[in-house]
Amino acid sequence: MAVTVGVVTGTLPSAMYRVKLDGGAIVLAHIADRVDRNFVRILIGDRVRIELSADVTRGRIVEKIEGAT
Repeated sequence: MAVTVGVVTGTLPSAMYRVKLDGGAIVLAHIADRVDRNFVRILIGDRVRIELSADVTRGRIVEKIEGAT
């Protein structure tokens, strides 16, 4: 799995998010269980670290990067 950084550009139903990666690609991502369990709130504009699946149009948000705008 490739790990990359991006910015949340939209929220979708069922805890899905649209994320624009630093490379310019847009992927569909869901929250990892560890992040969801700790009640981390993901908002539009937040920088997040994503693990991409083999299908590079989908991924999993594994960390919210604090202090980044």
